[in-house]
Amino acid sequence: MSRLPFYAIVGVLLVAGIAMSVHRHLQFEIPWLPGEQRQVWEVEAMITFNAQDGPVEVDFALPSHQQGFRVLTEHTASSGYGLAYHANEEGRRAQWTIREAAGSQQLYYSAQILVSPDARAPAQTVPDLPPATPWERPYDTAANEVIERAWSRSADNATFARELIRDVNGDRQGENARLLLTQFDSTELLVRLLNQAEVKARVVSGLLLEDGRRRQTLSNWIQVFSDDEAQWWLFHPLTGEQGKPDNLLLWETGGASTLEVQGGTNSRVTFSMLTHSQPASAAVRNHLSDDTLLNFSIHSLPLEEQALFQTILLIPIGALMVVLLRVFVGVKTSGTFMPVLIAIAFIQTSLLTGLIGFLLVVSVGLVIRNYLSYLNLLLVARVSAVIITVIAIISVFSVLAYRMGLNAGLTITFFPMIILAWTIERMSILWEEEGPKEVLIQGGGSLVTAVLAFLAMNNPVVRHITFNFLGVQFILMALILILGNYTGYRLLELRRFKPITDNEPNT
Repeated sequence: MSRLPFYAIVGVLLVAGIAMSVHRHLQFEIPWLPGEQRQVWEVEAMITFNAQDGPVEVDFALPSHQQGFRVLTEHTASSGYGLAYHANEEGRRAQWTIREAAGSQQLYYSAQILVSPDARAPAQTVPDLPPATPWERPYDTAANEVIERAWSRSADNATFARELIRDVNGDRQGENARLLLTQFDSTELLVRLLNQAEVKARVVSGLLLEDGRRRQTLSNWIQVFSDDEAQWWLFHPLTGEQGKPDNLLLWETGGASTLEVQGGTNSRVTFSMLTHSQPASAAVRNHLSDDTLLNFSIHSLPLEEQALFQTILLIPIGALMVVLLRVFVGVKTSGTFMPVLIAIAFIQTSLLTGLIGFLLVVSVGLVIRNYLSYLNLLLVARVSAVIITVIAIISVFSVLAYRMGLNAGLTITFFPMIILAWTIERMSILWEEEGPKEVLIQGGGSLVTAVLAFLAMNNPVVRHITFNFLGVQFILMALILILGNYTGYRLLELRRFKPITDNEPNT
């Protein structure tokens, strides 16, 4: 049978993949390597609420240019709503309005944020001291003592704020601070105490940027102004750490609420974020728009789906590693592509934690499966029992890890439970039919394959290329098809010929 059609398909896949990748690199200036030029964050805010069958007005705070970040573009998705942007002393805000709405509502705001070390925040309006609010007894005495204690150990507004935070939320927390915390939120309490000491301060909201995170919320920070009002400092309200972290995007800096909804209930805003690298010119010109069919990329999807695809697009890399190890090396695995799923779990858990968790779950599962074999259950019932057992084992290990303070152990829940159950079932049957040696060979082969697949998939260059160049998927497909034609000896099979070389006479 002619192999010409096969090679034609492989050639088309290779040419299409290379052409698409080169086109994106040249036309849209996407770098081949991550971090070559500029870093851009894509942040999407999703506002949800229940409308009360009437007019609705939604007021939402927006980020502005600030130290380390510059807002490039903004987009909204709000079907049927009117939209207006306005700015005041408290910052930039967006306002959605509609005459009548009922039921669950969703509004979207997305922005491209350029990481720019040269960016600077505009001059901020220093807040006025709010009118003094009298304390009820005995909280007035407790507040005065907390202020006096921190004031005596400080030299200026910044050190006073730091000492006050440590006295309220740190290891120096006293009885007075604990009494005040029974009635007041810690962040609001700190601002009130600072203002009482005639130190101008307010609560601001910020978003900690982490690649691929979804459904995140804003965190509160305390902004304190200097004595001469020439500068301000940012403090973490729990640790007292001073300074703005590099990955903190200040979202609302006017001391107002981030989200206000009139005509709706149960309002909430969550954030998804993703980062990618671009040359500076491409970032400024926003070449990643989806205005042409040739610019076909994952970037046209919502950010939450982009974060999901960032992992999905790594699966072909793992599949290629499995094909190489099984076809060329001859490594035996428990299940064909089980190592790829385990490697994906390793990406979520980290390699060491994943290996320990995998060995613990499989080992305990084999012991319990050995007992089930004496019950002579049908296959479906036995596998179902193993699935429930795996879930129970993971639950127990997660609780024990949390109680022992090992937060990394909680990530064991990322393991594919159905795959683990079938792995335990196969290994148990293999133990009964072939013995423990074959179990160790296939189990060890699966782990080695999973580790190598993890190392390939978790490589920053590989993650960047697979996510930004979809043409790579066609290239991987062509390579796997070519490898599928190999019918020669595997490396591990060459051991069969060792006795021949040993018996050859010395010359």
